[in-house]
Amino acid sequence: MISKYFNPYTDFGFKKLFGEEASKDLLIDFLNQLLPPNHQIAELSFKNPENMADTPQERRAIFDLFCESATGERFIVEMQKAQMKYFKDRSLFYSTFPIREQGKKGTWDFKLLPVYFIAILDFQYDEREEERKFRRDVSLKDQDGEVFYDKLHFKFLQMPLFNKQAHELTSHFDKWVYFLKHLEDFDQIPAILNEPIFQKGFEIAELAHLNSEQYEHYLKSVLEHNEAKASLDTAFSQGKLAGKIEGKLEAMHSAAKVLKSQGIAVSVIALSTGLTEHDIENLS
Repeated sequence: MISKYFNPYTDFGFKKLFGEEASKDLLIDFLNQLLPPNHQIAELSFKNPENMADTPQERRAIFDLFCESATGERFIVEMQKAQMKYFKDRSLFYSTFPIREQGKKGTWDFKLLPVYFIAILDFQYDEREEERKFRRDVSLKDQDGEVFYDKLHFKFLQMPLFNKQAHELTSHFDKWVYFLKHLEDFDQIPAILNEPIFQKGFEIAELAHLNSEQYEHYLKSVLEHNEAKASLDTAFSQGKLAGKIEGKLEAMHSAAKVLKSQGIAVSVIALSTGLTEHDIENLS
């Protein structure tokens, strides 16, 4: 089945939806769902991120944004569609650029503008179910959990962990996440998203509105995205398999130790556990 709308997780789709002047109102509306009341964006300008990333692929997925609130407070938002490999390291690394670039020559008191790093993850990094969080807000805190520095914040959205259905959406933020997660699957605008801001998003995302050159770029972006996803899925599956094997071996070793401590013959233990007699004899 051919999709009506593009995949917003591709570099092309992400930039088209959030990284162009024509779609700036979408970006502001989305970001204001994540930012605190004192930093609601009234004005926003893009900064060229050419000096921030090592490859063209990474540059397409990073937006460095200078923002101003309605009360005149200035701050910086760095937003990206996070790369899958070493994304925490990348996030920390890229967050240092808007900090360092505030440095001034000559006498300077080191006062910095607040920086928000926002990453949309089309993958989940929390493997243990009890640790999984769709949204994670991170700041620099001390040993008692009190905020030590209030000018650097990380916000991560693990999109696969958002499982609300249309009838369960309770906030504008919910609607945004639902829109992003399911955009490629929609064949028409659902009633819950039939409001001006999302109507514009659907119009921008409609593949029929792309010219031939744009569509070619989009197909290339889809291929790159799928290759990256396939690589991650393979690594994740291999990791799960290795974990299962390791767990099974630990269980076998534990059982063998108990039987050995009870004086059971090594040959019998080997037959019961599947371990070699040599391995059993070497168990401490």
